[in-house]
Amino acid sequence: MSKREGSKYKINRRLGVNLWGRPKSPLNRRDYGPGQHGQRRKKPSDFGTQLMAKQKLKGYYANLGERQFRRLYEEAARRRGDTGENLIELLERRLDAVVYRMKFVPTPFAARQVVNHGHVSVNGKRVNIASYQVKDNDVIELRGKAKEMLIVLEASKSGERDVPDYIEVDHDSMKGRLIRAPKLADVPYPVTMEPNLVVEFYSR
Repeated sequence: MSKREGSKYKINRRLGVNLWGRPKSPLNRRDYGPGQHGQRRKKPSDFGTQLMAKQKLKGYYANLGERQFRRLYEEAARRRGDTGENLIELLERRLDAVVYRMKFVPTPFAARQVVNHGHVSVNGKRVNIASYQVKDNDVIELRGKAKEMLIVLEASKSGERDVPDYIEVDHDSMKGRLIRAPKLADVPYPVTMEPNLVVEFYSR
C-alpha cells in the first residue's frame, strides 16, 4: 500500500472525524485525538478552523502533499467562477479520485497505488500518474490481471459506499467514465467539507 496506508486512521483521530466513513476507523471507538493530550478540548481560532478545513480536504484525497495541494488551489483561483467549487472539481478529476469513486478500490490510498503501479488506462492508454486530470467522457479501465485482484473484486461488491451520479461504471468489465465534473453538493463526502474555508486560509 502507499506509505501512509498503515497510519491513515491516525489522520481520522487527529482531525476528530471519520474522514472516509469506514467502519474500521478507530474513531468509532475513541472519538478524540491520539497521544497523551488527545482528549483536551479547546475552541479553535479562525485560523485553526481554516487549517482544519484544509487538512480534512487534503487528508481525504490520500493525504496530498502541501506543494501539490497548493498548486491545485492556485489553478482553482486562476479559473473563472467560485474558487472553492473549482478546487473540488480539480480534486475530483484526479485519476486516483475517479478510480476510487468507481469502487475499483476500497480507499483513496489504494487508488493512488493502483494508478502508480500502472494498472489503469485512460482511453486505452496506460497512465501511472495519480494526479492526471480526467476529462469529461474519458474512459477509465483497469488493465489485465488488475481486474482479478482480490482488493478490486471486494471493493466493487462492497456496500460500504455507492458510485456517485457523475460517474458511470461497469464492474463486470471494470471500465467506466467520468460523465461530468461534480459540484461540492454532488460529492459523497462522509463528513462536511468546507472549501470556502480553504480559500480563506490561502487568501490570508
